[in-house]
Amino acid sequence: MTQTATFAYESHSEEETERFAAALAGWIEPGAVIALDGDLGAGKTRFSQALAKAIGVKDIVNSPTFTIIKEYEGKKFPLYHMDVYRISLEEADELGLDEYFYGEGLTLVEWASIIADLLPPRHLHIYIETIGATERIFRCEAYGEPYASWCDNLKRNGV
Repeated sequence: MTQTATFAYESHSEEETERFAAALAGWIEPGAVIALDGDLGAGKTRFSQALAKAIGVKDIVNSPTFTIIKEYEGKKFPLYHMDVYRISLEEADELGLDEYFYGEGLTLVEWASIIADLLPPRHLHIYIETIGATERIFRCEAYGEPYASWCDNLKRNGV
């Protein structure tokens, strides 16, 4: 996979994280894949909740740590929320994740680096770094289109 664009966003509050998620949501279309990584407590699930809200998910979104995959209905398309922390690459491969990655919804994968070899060649990878109690840096790496355009638009227009 070849990285095609990058963008970094510094958030100082949950409200700013929600603003960032809402900016991304404006470009998301069915079939989008967003990979999330960061230390425990970095905010992967909090970001997932903000993104779910931004695409119109009405349900309470929580981490699918033990169920691995949860599906939610958004306003225009479903959200497939995954947490692969507790499974191996081999176990993930047996789950048939391609059906989600190339499906009709947004696939959001927490701890995505565990299954990096299974991610589609085109996706957005977001690394969340904790820099304070409520401060985070979201480092976005785009792999192909439309994700490179998303990063370019975020750079050009801000959040």
